[in-house]
Amino acid sequence: MDDYDHLDLDEITFAPMDDVTERLALLTLQEAHDLLQLLLAIAHDDHPLSPQADRLAREIAARIPSEN
Repeated sequence: MDDYDHLDLDEITFAPMDDVTERLALLTLQEAHDLLQLLLAIAHDDHPLSPQADRLAREIAARIPSEN
């Protein structure tokens, strides 16, 4: 038993969210590959965000299967 039966969700204060904000769904494999290609393009460009794009590209590439 999880012992959460006593909680009343109407009495819990949640962090505020905009009405238009939704949770991002999981990416499809094709979307992940598209995002990876975009990040790699930014990472290989002379852009201020290149280091962050490179780091994120490496993280995503390590978590998804290759396209081949």
